Amino acid sequence: MSAKKEHFLVIGGTRGIGRAFVKLIAGTERAVSVVGRSSGAPASLTGTGVRYYSMDVLDEDRVKLTLAEVVGGTGKLSHLVFFQRYRGTGDGWVEEWQTGLSATKNVIERLAGEFDGTGANSIVVVGSVASRYIVSEQSVGYHVAKAGLTQLVRYYAVALGPAGIRVNSVSPGTVLKEESKHFYLQNQPLIDLYTRITPLRRMGTAEEVAEVIAFLCSSQASFVTGQDLVIDGGLSLQGHEALSRQVAALDHVKVVRQGP
Repeated sequence: MSAKKEHFLVIGGTRGIGRAFVKLIAGTERAVSVVGRSSGAPASLTGTGVRYYSMDVLDEDRVKLTLAEVVGGTGKLSHLVFFQRYRGTGDGWVEEWQTGLSATKNVIERLAGEFDGTGANSIVVVGSVASRYIVSEQSVGYHVAKAGLTQLVRYYAVALGPAGIRVNSVSPGTVLKEESKHFYLQNQPLIDLYTRITPLRRMGTAEEVAEVIAFLCSSQASFVTGQDLVIDGGLSLQGHEALSRQVAALDHVKVVRQGP
């Protein structure tokens, strides 16, 4: 009898780092279920063998039905990965908390008993360096919600550890995504700036973050839980004054805004 496929459930895996992660893990060796807000499966998932489910994480009734459908259709979970985020405008204080913290908590609570119990089970939450530092282009709600996710991960690492479920998070800095490549191509001076101030002397990519998430889901991280990995090429290791001196000569950098 062939071994059971690992079952990954990805919440919000249709854009950015989420899409890169789904592309990385999709294949015959794994069963992958993706949940997103789109009414139909995005074109990026066509032909991948991925099962797509439409669900708004804030619709509790829909969440209950969809998660039951996922487990009933594909089987118990091996791994659960969260990428969802609030994409509205304005302050979004309540919405950031609901989409980031409350939705993640609710899904974990509903699915904690639906893992396959192999001892290799994991949950990974994708956060942001804004959980530790202030990112001026993001709202206060975004910052506080991301910081809350870090503590939520620690809590569930302890609570679910006895069941053999590891819980970790990653906090990416600014990375190149499929959706943002055109923006950066119009702003070579901005790429040059990131290259200059990042110790690894380049920008990271969504695919590289996806690889770290895959590592945290793998047996290679079998004794790692309750941790948050910062993925920023070493940028946040540097003192602010030192960074200021580096960019002082580059304050003329002009950013071309993206179109509507």
